Amino acid sequence: MRLSENQARAITRIAHEIAGKQARVRVFGSRLNDDARGGDLDLMLELTEPVDNPALLAARFSARVSRLMQGRSVDVLLAGPNLMRLPIHDIAFKEGKVL
Repeated sequence: MRLSENQARAITRIAHEIAGKQARVRVFGSRLNDDARGGDLDLMLELTEPVDNPALLAARFSARVSRLMQGRSVDVLLAGPNLMRLPIHDIAFKEGKVL
C-alpha cells in the first residue's frame, strides 16, 4: 500500500474527528499497488450511524485528507445504513484494506 504509517494514522484520525470514533476507513484502488506510481487516493468511509448530509461529510473528509496528502486528489465513497449500496462498494469491501 502506497501510504506511510503516519499518513494512515492521520487519515484514520481525520475520519474519527469528522465522522465519529466508530468510523472505519478502507483504501482501495491503485494505492494498493506498490508498483504503481502517482494516482489519486480512493477511500471508503464506513459509518455505523445514518448520515444526514452525505455530500458535505464526504467533501469535508476529502478536503482534509487532500491537504494532508499535499493536494493529491482524494475520492471518497461513503458506506452507511441509510446510503444506497452500489457495485463500487462491493469492490471496496472486497479489495480494500482497512487503515
